[in-house]
Amino acid sequence: MQAEELKTLVATLFGHLDLSFSDITVSQGARTVVSVTSDEADRLLGNNAEGLRSLQVLARRIVEKHHGEDAAQFLIDLNNYHEKQMEQVRANARTLAQRVRLFKHEVEMEPMSSYERLVVHELFAEDAEIETRSVGEGKFRHIVLAFRSK
Repeated sequence: MQAEELKTLVATLFGHLDLSFSDITVSQGARTVVSVTSDEADRLLGNNAEGLRSLQVLARRIVEKHHGEDAAQFLIDLNNYHEKQMEQVRANARTLAQRVRLFKHEVEMEPMSSYERLVVHELFAEDAEIETRSVGEGKFRHIVLAFRSK
């Protein structure tokens, strides 16, 4: 799906929710991110960002219906909420990886979303000492950090 179409879709959804925004940008890299800046972000970010998650699901379903599942691989980030969350996930993973290096023992992370797991896997993809693997099912799926034996 084209960047302009994504911007229009998100702007339309914000309009239906009677939410104002000052900017919408789309960056396309490893993952397409629709960044929205709004003074009313707390309406969607309150209650552990359930509103933003719901908006994300709705937007993906609309795109899937009209453009197919492949086109629905994007993330809506409101006032850098997701980026801040991902930086916390990375910081936690780095701290736990230090324990793995020190004690040479596996460490299990808390259950997390598929995107959060992807972020952690990417963080250690080139690390010579730490390997990652996902274990568990459904909402209990999490990452195990392990020391790579040489």
